Amino acid sequence: MRISQPKDFLTGLMFLFFGAAAMVLSRGLTIGTAAKMGPGYFPFVLGLLLAALGAVLLWRSLLPAKDRESWPSLQLKPLAIVLLSVFLFSQILKPFGLLLSTALLVVMVSKASHEFRWREALANAAVLVVIVLAVFVYFLKFQIPVWPAFTAG
Repeated sequence: MRISQPKDFLTGLMFLFFGAAAMVLSRGLTIGTAAKMGPGYFPFVLGLLLAALGAVLLWRSLLPAKDRESWPSLQLKPLAIVLLSVFLFSQILKPFGLLLSTALLVVMVSKASHEFRWREALANAAVLVVIVLAVFVYFLKFQIPVWPAFTAG
């Protein structure tokens, strides 16, 4: 069989790998049931869904297509920006708080795109900050600092 959609093939491989990794890594945790979830339930089910999506994409990449795509080239700059922004988020979450660190993360990741526009990046940041606050602080009650914790020294 020939790969007619290389992007779907590579994406499917990636999803399959990360899904299988999540399922394997959650093995040591109690999974439980849908009614009484253990700490391993969410990573296992998410990994299962991700692996299933990967398998569908792999299968789809092998189907005949009207137009054969060329293999995509690896773009290192966007990859580096995304990885750096996630690392930076992990380092500034406590001192800067959830609001500023999430907004900075979204704007930095947006800069990885060649279609970057400030207005859209700031609008996305505002919407995602509200969603993150609602989900993690209000609904899940995570003990995350929301505001910057600068101290006078």
